Amino acid sequence: MGLRQQIDDELAIRGDRIDGVAPVSGGCINHGARLDTQRGGHYFLKWHHDTPAGMYQAEAEGLDALRSAAEKMAVGRVRIPAVIAIGDDGARPGWLLMEFIPAAAGGSRPGATLGSCLAEIHGSLGPGDFGWKRDNWIGSLPQDNAPSSSWGAFWRDRRIVPQLDRARGSGYLRETDFDRLVDRIVHALRDVSRRELLHGDLWGGNSYRATTGEPVLIDPAVYAGDGEVDLAMTELFGGFPADFHQAYRERRPVSDAYVAYRRDLYQLYYLLVHVNLFGGSYVASALGAARRVLAALG
Repeated sequence: MGLRQQIDDELAIRGDRIDGVAPVSGGCINHGARLDTQRGGHYFLKWHHDTPAGMYQAEAEGLDALRSAAEKMAVGRVRIPAVIAIGDDGARPGWLLMEFIPAAAGGSRPGATLGSCLAEIHGSLGPGDFGWKRDNWIGSLPQDNAPSSSWGAFWRDRRIVPQLDRARGSGYLRETDFDRLVDRIVHALRDVSRRELLHGDLWGGNSYRATTGEPVLIDPAVYAGDGEVDLAMTELFGGFPADFHQAYRERRPVSDAYVAYRRDLYQLYYLLVHVNLFGGSYVASALGAARRVLAALG
């Protein structure tokens, strides 16, 4: 069954049907479109012809987790698109149908409200293991979320080492600096005990301001970890204004270790992901981050 027919069938359940389709740009992996319906509804559809089974289901569960946390906030409001339907059984193409939340004109970035809301999302989890109830993906790469009681072991074994091994399999990052860093990770993160709900892929393209003014979060790769991971990603490629960072820190102050070396250690994961997705142009940045961490650790 074709993609259009699958979506038509889903909307027919709701007594509606597609009236118009408009392409939506911005993603580097999936295709996207806004669907307008005869009853005046608006949906966002993302799809890909070669997604592994389970990718969109994992994303949907991540959106649900973030939205559940957002609905319990005492202060502020962040919007997370509601999931309408999923086509993710291994057939091609896979797809995810969601609520469409239109972006404000002018490209203004969400600031203080998003910072406060992110701090509350991070603080929404109780005690437990680091990781998640299922594996998911970072971009198009698999992300292992097997639980661990040690944050340092999780970051080493579930994040840095798999991406480093993948990069080395492609001929990159053979420097011994990375081996020395891997040996230091557990000790460097030994005092992290607070378990926080992470967006997991919080670069500038995964947040925006809605026409109604609220910040919006999309495209998560969620798991339970150190909330400073999300902060490190917001600082890696920019796009988040100063009042975002100020508002976050007023609610959840960052550690001295974050400034000293954890920002680089957390950004290293995303730099390794970029090496594996986009090639050698990110090698120098990854090596620089690793060497700064080692220098700071002494």
